[in-house]
Amino acid sequence: MISNTVANRKSIPDMIAEELKEAILTGKFKEGQALKQEEIASMFETSLIPVREALRTLGVQGLVEFKMNKGAFVSNLSVDEVKEIFEIRTMLESGAIEIAAQNISGEDIEKAEAILDGMDNETDGKALSRLNWKFHSIIYEASNRKKLIQMIAPLHANVERYMMLYLVDMKYHLTSQSEHRLILEACKNKNGKLASDILKAHLGLASEHLTEYLKRR
Repeated sequence: MISNTVANRKSIPDMIAEELKEAILTGKFKEGQALKQEEIASMFETSLIPVREALRTLGVQGLVEFKMNKGAFVSNLSVDEVKEIFEIRTMLESGAIEIAAQNISGEDIEKAEAILDGMDNETDGKALSRLNWKFHSIIYEASNRKKLIQMIAPLHANVERYMMLYLVDMKYHLTSQSEHRLILEACKNKNGKLASDILKAHLGLASEHLTEYLKRR
């Protein structure tokens, strides 16, 4: 049910999209599961129109796929698709961070450091995944390349459910944090090339371990 308070803060389609995304990322809605519009509309006590808008938003993020004459389903990424997403991320994000390192402010560095400090003892996969994106996005925003960041953000969302596995279940949190601090140090020193090189290795390692894990599923 949509409360007046929530409805006043954001649009109904956005609110539904957030709730559905949460259900997908936490595994409440499984890969390949049908997302029946009538059931979702009933759940949120709304019409089909905002539900369709919400599903389209999740489709852009890669969390939902549409099948001809069958409707919407939670996307099920193949090993090759996950690998390709990381390849695209590497190309886009390495460019973003190289530019960002030249522009990043001391305030942004402090914010990023505070996020890393908060991540050190965090054990919840969902929280870690979101803090991970918050850390990266603070740095990328310093590039002042809005369109580039708009391209990067949905790629992060697409693999967020798998990053939970990488950071917690696969026990790479400490390794990831060490790499994050090296990236931030390079940015602090305005060394865009070094930051870019470390980031490429960082994403490459995540891709390698995740794809190996998914092959064994």
